[in-house]
Amino acid sequence: MVAMTDTTSDSLQDLPTLPGPWRARVPGYADIDALVELRRLDELQGTGEAHVDPAGIESEVAGQASWTRRQVVAVGDDDVPRAWITVHDRAAGRALVWGYFDRDVPEIDEIAAAFYDWAESAAISMARLRGVQETRLDESPFADDSRQAGWLRDAGYAKRRTWLHMERPVTPEDASLEPRAGVTVRPVERHENGLPVAADLQVVHRMLEESFEDHFNSYRESFPEFVQRLREDPGHSWDHWWLAYVDPEDGGEPVAAGTVVCSVLTAKEGGAEGTYVEYIGVNRAARGRGVAKSLLAVAIADAAQRGRDRVGLEVDADSPTKADQLYLALGWTPDYATDSWFKDIRLEDLED
Repeated sequence: MVAMTDTTSDSLQDLPTLPGPWRARVPGYADIDALVELRRLDELQGTGEAHVDPAGIESEVAGQASWTRRQVVAVGDDDVPRAWITVHDRAAGRALVWGYFDRDVPEIDEIAAAFYDWAESAAISMARLRGVQETRLDESPFADDSRQAGWLRDAGYAKRRTWLHMERPVTPEDASLEPRAGVTVRPVERHENGLPVAADLQVVHRMLEESFEDHFNSYRESFPEFVQRLREDPGHSWDHWWLAYVDPEDGGEPVAAGTVVCSVLTAKEGGAEGTYVEYIGVNRAARGRGVAKSLLAVAIADAAQRGRDRVGLEVDADSPTKADQLYLALGWTPDYATDSWFKDIRLEDLED
């Protein structure tokens, strides 16, 4: 059930009806501090640590990241958000859902049910605007969060995958790491003003699209969507993009073989910033030639040269390429895990 509100910003979309004394509204700039705290509580519960970047929350609520999202919060008489859900229009037929809930709220189970129902409606609206007939809702709670898993199950989602979030410490000695013989790694070329050369960005996109064709939940993401999404992250930096090349076995000019795209991790309390591997992909034709290890070596060396203290990444626990084993062998260790819960919707079924 949804109800319309009278406020200017909320009148542009339907909002869920919540149990009293709660009401739903669209979050704004003034809510950033409360949402940082809500995200901090969520991370503490899921990982035992919390390193929330306020700039990231600002981007989602009132910055670039808000442009591709619909979101609502639950507030009481004090108008402070105690629950928050966002639906990200990631690509055609893909909607990422993120829900954060204060478990101390007595009515939180009812609020969660209303929020996930609203998220489904928002995702369907996005699919219709794109003119697609199917869409997938994808939520990623912490693996040990049985309560949120229950909310998702009640909303019709099914658990499909587990993701390992891993970290590797960085030491000054890592600054000397280099690519393997036969593999050349270079930064994405940039203009004098620091912005990247379009041709290199297009190669990065092509490498990732080709690399993940045979991976779980693979789907096409257009070049503009890809670039815009990565730019939304305040940790994004163009000097954290690299391309790898290998020499053809039959001779000739080096050919693009893979890429790694990284961002900056917020410093932990008492520590330094870190580097996060957003994407690493190796063209299937170049696998087995040390391209992935070379790209990781360059990313680690760069982190060491910048005085970073760790490199983090996320990997499919059931990856067909056994990527988790590669990371373990190179010094990464699991920190925590999240699960992927999916709900697939066919719009034609909604006409009945």
